[in-house]
Amino acid sequence: MEALNIIKDEHRNLWRIAITLEQLIAEMEADGKVDHAFLGSVFDYFEQFVDHFHHPKEDDFLFRLLRQRCPEAANVLDRLDAEHRNAPLNLQTLRDKLAGTASGRSPVADLAEGLRQYLAGLKEHIRIEEKDVFPLASEKLTAADWKEIDAAFLNHADPVFGEQAKAEFRELFHRVASLAPVSVGLGGRSAGELQAPAGQGDVLLSVSGLESSYGRIKALKGISLEVRRGETVALVGANGAGKTTFLRTLSGVQPMGAGKIVFDGEDISKLRSDMRMRRGICQSPEGRQVFGPLSIEDNLRLGAYTQPKTQVEGDLEKVFAMFPILKEKRRLPAGTLSGGQQQMLAIGRALMGRPKLLLLDEPSMGLAPLLVEEVFNVVKALKAQGMSIILAEQNAFSALAIADRGYVLETGSITLTGTGRELIADEQVRAAYLGM
Repeated sequence: MEALNIIKDEHRNLWRIAITLEQLIAEMEADGKVDHAFLGSVFDYFEQFVDHFHHPKEDDFLFRLLRQRCPEAANVLDRLDAEHRNAPLNLQTLRDKLAGTASGRSPVADLAEGLRQYLAGLKEHIRIEEKDVFPLASEKLTAADWKEIDAAFLNHADPVFGEQAKAEFRELFHRVASLAPVSVGLGGRSAGELQAPAGQGDVLLSVSGLESSYGRIKALKGISLEVRRGETVALVGANGAGKTTFLRTLSGVQPMGAGKIVFDGEDISKLRSDMRMRRGICQSPEGRQVFGPLSIEDNLRLGAYTQPKTQVEGDLEKVFAMFPILKEKRRLPAGTLSGGQQQMLAIGRALMGRPKLLLLDEPSMGLAPLLVEEVFNVVKALKAQGMSIILAEQNAFSALAIADRGYVLETGSITLTGTGRELIADEQVRAAYLGM
């Protein structure tokens, strides 16, 4: 039933975009202004992903087999099929209204009302699939059916859900988040690029029996884990479980009381934090912690203070290519940035150190829904480039969904481990962290 996980992941993306648009419709009506570039990017995402790929895939495999196994599902499937067929026309109507506001032929109120109706239909469509169709499919479809459906959705050579298509959709979403107004997105004038190939290898980090305390309170109680080269490892748990303490101890900021840390074949247990950073452990800390009075460019350059000067300019341009908003505002104090822009700056600053292992501590904390997904979009892109990542997050579902493996942390101890999908499916994890 892996296909259902893929569909649900895309539903979450669409829901975040819908929530963002609903927030902006009222602003659009109040000031009479329309952000044509942003809405155009949203319509492109709906057209290129939802209408051309997402809907046909459901029709050709999931819905077709469900009709065969469950004739009583015909009514609801007929309705969903009709909505799939009509979606391109509905979207074209919105594009026409958008073009009309640009030329002055159509009032903003018409576009706003059209958007409301479109979003209401989109959200109701998702609700019906999630609440009616998916449970029925889980009950009625056979193992052979799921094998066929999953093979279609997981096929890497497939032009719809293969790796190339996934990268294209990631770029589309990145464009949406980049061009969205600053209240819900990054607020840039251009979108930047997220791309590149990958691979996993030998063990890069091995931690055994790690302990750390705050005075008499033991915060970490014998933690052991490993990260392979090119792997993304999620560290999930409630607030106060020890996630931040673990990352701080790993980077050398927090003293360790016992245990051993081997990084890239070297025992670094006794090395200072600056020496660990020079060896390639770079951290984007909880709460961003940018240097507010300094310019954005100076913040980024500080991240590269251990690197040869000859490569800094090139690395700056790479960060600016990924986050154009930082280039647009490069001379401004970092303290003037929004929360989402500061998060991108914190990640960019860590990347300037050319990390062999990137530590991301609660990168989605306090962000608007659209930007939460964009943060994980960035993590996916870095993962695709072959970067080794430890991702500490309270947003357990999103973290585990993109992780190769995960560790569940409770009061300073690891209680569960497994692949990201295994932990998502684990009843204990679902009840404790996913609200299921």
